[in-house]
Order: sequence, then structure tokens, then C-alpha cells
Amino acid sequence: MGVAEMRMLRWMCGYTRLDKIKNEYIRVKTGVAPIEEKMREARLRWFGHVQMRPLETHVRRCESLVTRHVKRGRGRPIKT
Repeated sequence: MGVAEMRMLRWMCGYTRLDKIKNEYIRVKTGVAPIEEKMREARLRWFGHVQMRPLETHVRRCESLVTRHVKRGRGRPIKT
């Protein structure tokens, strides 16, 4: 994701990799935060909403599920 983002930012500024301009300079020039940080913020925001839900909801009940010694077979799963 980060590589594609930097390619787009360079393209917006009119730079290529051959110009050897640092990514930090391009980010400052465009004023764009890294995509990884934005994705992390969105996940944490969603997690916060999930934590506010009552314990009886489906999403919260999944947190308390315990897998008891589940063994999976080795190799590729059988095609069904």
C-alpha cells in the first residue's frame, strides 16, 4: 500500500524515482499522512465502537469464544 501511495504522490508532484527526492520531502510538500497510519486509525475507531456495544451483541460474544485444542490437518484442505 505504501509503495503505491508514494508512486501516486510522486506522480502528483511530477517527480520520478530517478529524481532521487526523499519521501519525507514529498509528504511535506503534498501535506498527506502515510496510508498505514490512516488505516490504523480507522481500525482503532471501529474497535472502539465495538467495545461500546453491549455484551449480548453478536460481535461482543465472539470475543469470549474459546477454542479448545482444535487440531487442523496438515497440508491443503480437501476440496468440497
